Amino acid sequence: RFYGRIAEKSGDHEPNTLQAIKENAKGLAGISGERIWVELKKILLGNHVNHLVQLMYELDIAQYIGLPLDGNLEEFARVTKNIQNLSPKPMTVLTSLFKGKDDVTNLDLRLKISKEEKNLGLFLVKHRQELTKASGSEPLRPYQDFLMDSREANTISKIFELLKYQGEEELLKEMQEWTVPSFPVSGHDLRKMGVSSGKEIGTALQQLRDEWKKSGYHMDKEELLSCLKKL
Repeated sequence: RFYGRIAEKSGDHEPNTLQAIKENAKGLAGISGERIWVELKKILLGNHVNHLVQLMYELDIAQYIGLPLDGNLEEFARVTKNIQNLSPKPMTVLTSLFKGKDDVTNLDLRLKISKEEKNLGLFLVKHRQELTKASGSEPLRPYQDFLMDSREANTISKIFELLKYQGEEELLKEMQEWTVPSFPVSGHDLRKMGVSSGKEIGTALQQLRDEWKKSGYHMDKEELLSCLKKL
């Protein structure tokens, strides 16, 4: 961790130091996970991160600090290059090593990461490949739709981290500037129009919400209510 903080270039190590680390790596098994996580997070956000994590594998440190034995070092190299100027969270950087959700669970067992960090890791592992930009004039649309459909807390901050992971700097800026629209129609509006049963109101609201989504969240209350008459 000190190397990442003070060394000007990567790979300029004392061979004796590296040998001593390798010989004593298993001593890390006796260090508390919380303490290791404090230091590892600083490495993940510091200089030479790709080099230092590769070195952890070469020196057989990874297995003692909760990292997967077969970490995806190729993906890690790609993501750390994409992400360096985007102020990622440590977990966003680290998740690029992981191949699946079990790697997140094992990290948590060893390092006692926070619930928020664990949830972010699971989110990125699950969505990093299929939740991507759309081709055409509305590249952000899949992310916006995902957010609008989500019922979970903190989804927007997870999407910001996903865009960082994917190296989508321009889309990240756009998403950060996007004001999340609120659905303009309520059950009260439908009652005023004579829809009385709760079941019908629920169905109508869902249909209108679908129409609103198709419009890119642009339709206002009047347009949606006149749309309801057609439906």
